[in-house]
Amino acid sequence: VHDIGKNIVGVVLACNGYEIVDLGVMVACDKILDAAEAEEADVIGLSGLITPSLDEMVHVAREMERRGIRRPLLIGGATTSRQHTAVKIAPAFSGSTVHVLDASRAVGVVASLLSDEQRPAFDAANDSEQQRLREAHGSAVARPLIPYDDALARRPKLDFGPDSVSAAPFVGRRAFEVPLGELVDWIDWTFFFHAWELKGKFPKILDDPRQGAAARELYENGQTLLRRIVGEKLLTARGVYGFWPANSDGDDLVLWTDAARSAEAARFPMLRQQRVTDDKPCLSLADFVAPVESGASDSVGAFAVTAGIGTDALVKRFEAELDDYQAILTKALADRLAEAFAEWLHAKVRREWGYGAGESLSLEDRIAERYRGIRPAFGYPACPDHTEKPRLFSLLDAPAQGITLTEHFAMMPAASVSGLYFAHPDARYFTVGRVGRDQVEAYAARKGMTITEAERWLAPNLGYEPAR
Repeated sequence: VHDIGKNIVGVVLACNGYEIVDLGVMVACDKILDAAEAEEADVIGLSGLITPSLDEMVHVAREMERRGIRRPLLIGGATTSRQHTAVKIAPAFSGSTVHVLDASRAVGVVASLLSDEQRPAFDAANDSEQQRLREAHGSAVARPLIPYDDALARRPKLDFGPDSVSAAPFVGRRAFEVPLGELVDWIDWTFFFHAWELKGKFPKILDDPRQGAAARELYENGQTLLRRIVGEKLLTARGVYGFWPANSDGDDLVLWTDAARSAEAARFPMLRQQRVTDDKPCLSLADFVAPVESGASDSVGAFAVTAGIGTDALVKRFEAELDDYQAILTKALADRLAEAFAEWLHAKVRREWGYGAGESLSLEDRIAERYRGIRPAFGYPACPDHTEKPRLFSLLDAPAQGITLTEHFAMMPAASVSGLYFAHPDARYFTVGRVGRDQVEAYAARKGMTITEAERWLAPNLGYEPAR
């Protein structure tokens, strides 16, 4: 879905004399492999953004093996890693499987794979590194996890007195649009440069001895296009957010329809840390909301925003003019505007909730998250299960604002952000990490899902090898 990195890799390779056949986004395995054979491709590349695409990459590798396709397989994208490639993808395919960290490495990797002289040594080094990563992964998996019941007993003991719980300023959802000009000052430009693989913090990167000249040129081009987008209203920023009375029920987060808690508006099962952490608590997002048995009237917020409405039309206009640079630049700016929108809305929410009414934060303070409250998104480390997104979107009626989900739970438009709001002063981001079969069984039961289904969606977090 999110094809900025894929497009940059394609442009870089094309500039080095390679012919690129770009099949687009959300492409089925059979279409990829059929096209590879019909085009007589030398190399097949897969790019993934969200964790469900990791499992699909394994499926493609298995199909390549079944069909006897021996072309090298390149793996890249935000959620991919050398370890996942080595542990999950490479063993499914007897040909060369290579993780490519970024676009700057793609040319060297492809050149090595297509060279009769260089390939034997390249493959040997890649195989050796992947074997090392598999052994390291095996050692990590072998480390014991805390039994789920013990992890539950080690939940943090938080205060839910009057200073820690926040009553909802209203109950229900509100939809709205924001002029793009209001979001410009909220943009974190650091990640704009990261999209182009220029690593460093903004604005220091502009004066970097090695990257400064490229960064300044990119920033100037980005500012020029951004002014045009804002001035001509080429993109639309639209969102929806809301508040609901809430409590935790074990590791479930329960949102109520009203203050009397007469009926459930939504129930979000959460996961809990199980790794050995000495005397530290095992965290779940449910910990940051008052337990139902406490009798405290707590609340939780939810949101979905996009700055990507209009992106496809603008990108197609640039592509029709054979201007790949401006097309990619458009998507990168839409991403930054969406993240700016999410940060702008979170500040608004903190003010409405009351505890953030006196905030006076600089952009640097906001980027460093020097404020109370968090806004975790499904698919991220604290709540890695993407299958909870439909429940969130139903609660918010996000599709009415033009924000939808693909069958693998990626958001459309791609320049969109969604998640939950937690207001407890001790709420913080964390990583659930590996989970045991005992928790997966309990989690699947709470979701009304088979264990096999739960294992599929939680594959990157499993602390054990599920039965095939």
